[in-house]
Amino acid sequence: MNPETEIKLSVKHFSELTTAELYEILKSRSEIFMLQQHIICQDMDDTDYNSIHCFFQEGKRVTAYLRAYPKGNDTGVIQIGRVLTLRHGNGMGKRLLEESIPVLKAKMNCHKICLDSQKHAIGFYEKSGFHVTSDEFLEEGVLHVTMELDL
Repeated sequence: MNPETEIKLSVKHFSELTTAELYEILKSRSEIFMLQQHIICQDMDDTDYNSIHCFFQEGKRVTAYLRAYPKGNDTGVIQIGRVLTLRHGNGMGKRLLEESIPVLKAKMNCHKICLDSQKHAIGFYEKSGFHVTSDEFLEEGVLHVTMELDL
């Protein structure tokens, strides 16, 4: 059996995360955004407290992750962010979105998902049904666009 298929999606509110899970999530976010992409920002922005965290673990290591939270005062609209995979090209990012979206729809009673995509990742999100809804903008020194998925 392919070891990738044995990995199960974990979906937890912040208060349900173990200390080890939180540590591994923050370690993976730091590795991708700070060390690989050289984005210098305050990653721990208090949004985590009100987020649902979706992730895959291999052993203790969080290898794919995203967080979802209500988007402002827009009832039924959520924002996802901090989307990452430690290894690219193995389908885990696609699988993370495919498995997370229906769970988030049910848990958060939403009809739309928004995200701010780095420009180079637009095609990745388009394959999952997202479409660009903004012009390009700089966020933490990286070109982004806003994308949406109607559920």
